[in-house]
Amino acid sequence: MQVQPFHLAIPVQNLEKCRIFYRDVLQCKEGRSTDHWVDFNFFGHQFVIHQKEGFIPTESVTNPVDGHDVPVPHFGVVLTWEDWHALAERLKVANTQFIIEPTIRFKGKVGEQATMFFNDPENNALEFKAFKDMSQIFAT
Repeated sequence: MQVQPFHLAIPVQNLEKCRIFYRDVLQCKEGRSTDHWVDFNFFGHQFVIHQKEGFIPTESVTNPVDGHDVPVPHFGVVLTWEDWHALAERLKVANTQFIIEPTIRFKGKVGEQATMFFNDPENNALEFKAFKDMSQIFAT
C-alpha cells in the first residue's frame, strides 16, 4: 500500500513563533507562505499553520494509556526507528518540555515501539513514534 500525504491545517496565534518551532526545531522545510499562513513539508505531508487573531490555545484533555496521561487530540508522524531516536536527541538538546518523555513501549515484545509527546508553542500536542518492526504499525 502506498501512503498518500495528508493535509493538516491548524490555527495559531503567533505565526512567527510557530514558524520557528516547525522550521528550526522540527526541521520541517518551509514551503509557500503569506503574512497569515505558512506551508511546511511535515515529514512528507502538507502541514499549514494559519494565524488567527483572537485564537486562544486550549488545554488538551487526556486519556490514560499505560500509566500515562495521553493528550487528545494530538497529531504526529510515525518515523523510522533511527529517525525517531535522532529527533528525540535533537529535542532533548533543544530543552523540549515533554508531556511524555521519549520512551520505549513493549520492549522486546511484538509491537515494540518508541513514543514521545510534546506541545508546540500554541499548546498543540504532538506525538512522534516508531515501530521496531514497521509491519506492526497496523497489526491487530
